[in-house]
Amino acid sequence: MRRNGPLAFAFHALFIGFILAPLAMVCLVSFTDKAYLSLPFDGASLRWYLALMEQPEFLRALRLSLLAAMASATLATALALPAALAIARRDFPGRDVINAVLLSPLLVPHVVLGVAFLRFFTGLGLSGGLPALILAHTVVVLPFALRLTMAACAGLDRRVEQAAASLGARPFTVFRRMTLPLLTAGLSSGWILAFIHSFDELTMTAFIASPSTTTLPVWLYHQIEETITPLVASVSTLLILGALGAMAALERLYGLDRILAGRS
Repeated sequence: MRRNGPLAFAFHALFIGFILAPLAMVCLVSFTDKAYLSLPFDGASLRWYLALMEQPEFLRALRLSLLAAMASATLATALALPAALAIARRDFPGRDVINAVLLSPLLVPHVVLGVAFLRFFTGLGLSGGLPALILAHTVVVLPFALRLTMAACAGLDRRVEQAAASLGARPFTVFRRMTLPLLTAGLSSGWILAFIHSFDELTMTAFIASPSTTTLPVWLYHQIEETITPLVASVSTLLILGALGAMAALERLYGLDRILAGRS
């Protein structure tokens, strides 16, 4: 096998440094002792982290974002599983149309989706509520869960299911004991990607959110709109550390290769 030379290692080091430098700058700025973004600063301080814990709006927005992201990702994955099995395995009239409709949120600007959802939920009397927020996020993240689940279905060896059926297993038993475990990688990857997109969604959420359903991205946007303080950097640092911690926990408990790549 041909090994990379010093020039290749230098290029990769510069590329990784270019990617990580903004994250490192945000983390450093969050420890400033000044009332504005400043780097370098005179002394490190936890001032803005302590101030963040005294913000009930932040804690409420964080809880709401986690709840909406988990609910919409779970609902989208549950809808994506039967849809992916039908689209990937069956040839029926209108299959391409259904596939295009389910993936269409990827093509529609989120501003347009926000206005459409606002009019739709206002007509139903659901505007500004948590159910409307979860349903809207489900529609937006459904394509991500669907694509990964369809890829897992396309790569599934049907002979395994046929072998189980030939040994007397009922259709539901085949699905529960054979099909579903083999699709775990695709379902897990789709859920994680849907969760990330729902948690990070801002543009569409800004139209349908209310003071009682303000998510964390919307709260951060309002903070930046009013004034830019290291408070926003401290939130960003906590999110970065939370993502790293979640990845480390998954790697420790289950293995990222098994979740994302389906390796045993």
